[in-house]
Amino acid sequence: MTSLQHTVPEKLHGLDHLRALAIIIVFLFHYPTPGELPDWALKCIDFGWIGVDLFFVLSGFLIGRQLFSELKSKGSISLKPFFIKRFFRIVPVYLVVVAIYFLVPVFRERESLPALWKFLTFTQNIGLNPSVNGTFSHAWSLCVEEQFYLFFPLVIMLAVYLKATKKGLYIIVGFFLFTCLIRLYIWTNYMQPLMNKEGGDGNFWVTWIYYPTYTRLDGLLTGISIAGLVVFYPALKEKITKHADLLLVAGMLLLFGGYQLSYFRQGFNANIFGFPVIAISFGIMVLAAISPTCFLYKFKSWITTSIATLSYSIYLIHKAISHLCFLYFGRSGVDAESFWMLLLSVIFTILGAVLLRYVVEKPFLRLRDKILA
Repeated sequence: MTSLQHTVPEKLHGLDHLRALAIIIVFLFHYPTPGELPDWALKCIDFGWIGVDLFFVLSGFLIGRQLFSELKSKGSISLKPFFIKRFFRIVPVYLVVVAIYFLVPVFRERESLPALWKFLTFTQNIGLNPSVNGTFSHAWSLCVEEQFYLFFPLVIMLAVYLKATKKGLYIIVGFFLFTCLIRLYIWTNYMQPLMNKEGGDGNFWVTWIYYPTYTRLDGLLTGISIAGLVVFYPALKEKITKHADLLLVAGMLLLFGGYQLSYFRQGFNANIFGFPVIAISFGIMVLAAISPTCFLYKFKSWITTSIATLSYSIYLIHKAISHLCFLYFGRSGVDAESFWMLLLSVIFTILGAVLLRYVVEKPFLRLRDKILA
């Protein structure tokens, strides 16, 4: 997202595997017509919305480790380099995709777009109703991250100024409880009454619980907590990850528990317990994946590394490219529910992501490095 890939001191192949998994399940979740699949496969695809939560945990860990490492070595953080890195990593390719959406109407997978200023200010997720402005709605997760990363470094600086950095764990736990409690308040006072009415809740849930930043902090805060453990308590981290493969299995089992809680996404259990359980389970899996004793850490794959490298661009364009494939190949007689339509959508999404990677992303990353140098 996420945003979905960041520079790290060493190559962590385990995170590449997780990032590749995240973008694959997000792609399948958003794919318009999954075709004839067994019930178990359809249930897995319906749970694909958790891919964004995995991106949040990965992003929180990588950004948190970057800032915490600087804080540990220098006793403070520098905002200018941080925001330069964020800008050149996220904004150029994002603006290119936004421009295509506004200038090429056929690119739009839905009927209407939110106002341009919402995209330019990363506030599109605020009050977003997908039934009214459904085009490029998946950019909501970028808005969550950018709003959070505008706020998070300021919290660190305030903690440094107040000499409260040793209370960082309490701060993170406080925000974690805040995001759970505010979901509880919204669900109890607004969501539940709507669900009891004939006709259901419409888009209330996605607009006021799923999309807002203040209700989706679980994953980012979990990732930041893992980063804090790695940077400030390395000995404890080594003890916890001594048997990293078992830790990974534990995370997967907890994720299954999160699936059981969140089977009905708009229900009480999902919103109050499911979201944090899913975030924590992914946090455990990330912690395992960065540990040298884990098979994910040891296993190197060109395929997952490539998918991870392209994941941000894939995320930006995957809905629109699938829409174009349905539009043009459908006219040529390719069945919308066929394997061939899915394969064409995957191929052209990857080609579009490669184009963005080498025409936009890499040149701006080189420019970023020159500025920082």
